[in-house]
Parts: sequence; structure tokens; C-alpha cells
Amino acid sequence: MLNSMTGFASSRGEFEGYSWVWDLRSVNGKGLDLRLRVPDWIEGLETTLRTELGKVLGRGNITLALRVTSEERAGKLQVNQDQLDNVLEAIAQVESRAMARGLALAPARPGDVLSVRGVLETGSTDPDTALLKAALLEDFKAVQADFLKMRASEGAALSALLEAHLADVARLTDAAARAAEARKADVAANLRENIARILDNADGVDEGRLAQELALIAVKADVTEEIGRLHAHVAAARDLLASDGPVGRKLDFLTQEFNREANTLCSKAQSSTLSALGLELKAVIDQMREQVQNVE
Repeated sequence: MLNSMTGFASSRGEFEGYSWVWDLRSVNGKGLDLRLRVPDWIEGLETTLRTELGKVLGRGNITLALRVTSEERAGKLQVNQDQLDNVLEAIAQVESRAMARGLALAPARPGDVLSVRGVLETGSTDPDTALLKAALLEDFKAVQADFLKMRASEGAALSALLEAHLADVARLTDAAARAAEARKADVAANLRENIARILDNADGVDEGRLAQELALIAVKADVTEEIGRLHAHVAAARDLLASDGPVGRKLDFLTQEFNREANTLCSKAQSSTLSALGLELKAVIDQMREQVQNVE
């Protein structure tokens, strides 16, 4: 069964005062590129998540974001008593010097004192995050399952499209084989006319060299091998669609081979019917290759 490289999953969870949001998504890529944005204060979480994703994914640009919030971790505001004493002592010294010079200062307001750096602090705690990490990893199982389910669903749709394209390739290849067989009489007649024209207008022609040239012309006009390889490629592609595991790279290479045979078929056509079939083959193969770019 095919898997697509396109997928998305999100989820919310909570545990003992913590709450979090998962966001997992992927797009197509040449290899496996994991980009994780998770809290670094939860020891070992990123490494474990990266390992788990690597076990089930073969290709794609993967982005995983996790946002964890906690009121307890944010902490409460508290006054640094030592710093407050220092500030109050400084204010008293300023007021005393001002009075000695006959200056009257406005009384300091609590807000002014609290705004001095170091007086008001945010208390924070760094608890043991082992239990939180375990809860997150357990919750991630469902997120990952939804993500893989979407990639599988997209892959099933891709598989159906590719099967339809392969059926078109097989149909057009069969039509090309019939067209190649039908044109044999015309090709032979043209060849005989050309031979007669050469023999009538050339004295002392080397019959051995002539035979070699004629054989070469016959080979260049024969599309039997191309048609045979196209049928073989169709069978190989169907086997890949039925197999398990990432097959995107192999399918991509196979579509290149499909295109190579279609190009050769067009160059050897020597008939409008065969040429038209070759061009139609190229169009279908191009559509197939576009879809293959999304296969894992």
C-alpha cells in the first residue's frame, strides 16, 4: 500500500496543571527531513520524538511543533527583600541630601519602587519532568496514528490515480503494437522502392555495404523492443504499487524509463498513427510522474 508524503494531525492534552498543543505536518521531499520545535526544558523529549518518527517515516519534510504551558511553571511575582532594602536605603539617602539643601522631593510611590530592576521577580520552578514527558509521549501516539492514517488515505488516492494511468499506458502500448504491425507493409514497400531507386542510379554499388545499410534502416524502424519494455515497466510499476514500504524513488525512476521508451517510439514512428499514440503516451506518463512526486 502506498503512503503519501502529505499529512497533517493536531491535538490538545493536559496533565497535572500542564496543557499542550501538538501540530504535526509533512510535505513531499527527496529524503527524510525532521524539523522539531519542542520545549528544551523537558529532558530527552526531542530525541525520543525524533526516534519515534524515524521508525515509521521514510521520506518527506516533517515539521513537529509542541507548545506546553503551565501556570505553575510561569510562577508568581515575588519581592526580592534584599534588593528592596537597598532601594529604600538609597531613596532615604537621596531624600536626606535633598532636605539638607533645602529641596523638597515628591514622595516615592510603591510603583516606582517596584519598577526598579531586581525588586520584583518572577518565581519559577523546574520540577522533575519525567512524568510530564511520559504523558506527552503517550499522547503523541494518537497524534502520530492520525498523521499516518492521513498519509495512508492520501496514498490510497494516489494509488488509484496511478493505476488508472498505468491502465492508459498499457492500452496505448497495445494500440501502438497494432499500429506498428499495420505499418509493416508500407514500410516494406517504401524500402523496396528506395532499394530499386538506388540500384537504378548507382553503378558498381557494394552489395555488402548496401545490405548493412538496409539492415540498419530496418532496426531503426522496429519498435518491438520499445513496446516490450513499456509492457515490462507497466508490470513493474504495478508490483511496486502492491508492495509495502516506501517506493516513491523507484516509481520516479520507472517513470523516467517510461518516458525514454515513449520518446524512442515517437522517433521511430514513421506513421502518423504511431506518432500520435507516442505523443499521447508521453502526456499520460507526464501526468503519472507528477503524482509519483508525492509518493513516500
